[in-house]
Amino acid sequence: MGRAFEYRKAAKMKRWDKMSRIFPKLAKAITMAAKEGGSDPDMNASLRTAIQNAKAQNMPKDNIDAAIKRATSKDVADYMEINYEGKGPHGVLVFVECATDNQNRTVANVKSYFNKAGGGLVPNGSLEFMFARKAVFEFLKKDDMDLEELELELIDAGLEEIESHTDDDDVTTVYAYADYTNFGSLQEALEELGIDVKNAALKRFPTSPVEFSDEQLEEIEKMLDKLEEDDDVQAVYTNIA
Repeated sequence: MGRAFEYRKAAKMKRWDKMSRIFPKLAKAITMAAKEGGSDPDMNASLRTAIQNAKAQNMPKDNIDAAIKRATSKDVADYMEINYEGKGPHGVLVFVECATDNQNRTVANVKSYFNKAGGGLVPNGSLEFMFARKAVFEFLKKDDMDLEELELELIDAGLEEIESHTDDDDVTTVYAYADYTNFGSLQEALEELGIDVKNAALKRFPTSPVEFSDEQLEEIEKMLDKLEEDDDVQAVYTNIA
């Protein structure tokens, strides 16, 4: 994953830093998880993950509690998870994951973002094989943590790869990857080892990343910004190398 991973992480963090609606998106994920599997995070792994991710983005506890409570409200919307696939400026491939209570509104908005950028949607399933879906767990490395030993302990839980990145403050963040079908088993294994997961998600990685020039990337980013500012869009993935 290497440099491609670094670019995707940096680009995504840059865009998310500019998003003013990140808390509502996180709240929607919490509400959906609580409505589907119950409001007790100890008994609902999906809710536990959604809460972890919200805390990683410094979402206030009151917001988290309100999102969980909203799941039991009679007035809460029935959200539908739906994906859209398209080609953007310079042929960039884009996979968009949404959660919506109005599919007509969502598809109209997503379609307009692509069209205005000179691209367009393609039939769902067209790009599925161009992206590998992975379970990704992020946590901080403790001083006594041996990553090689940890890797061996997690292989039976479906672990495929471990990466670590140390920042300027000498803080090392570890990323554990597995096939998306092993999300639950790897999550359980990390919890049994007492590892405090900072962020966990199912993400898509391009199987054939493509290089773009700085000028092309600037144009592509404008469209990605529009997509990620939409309230119904939960995640956006591209084949940028």
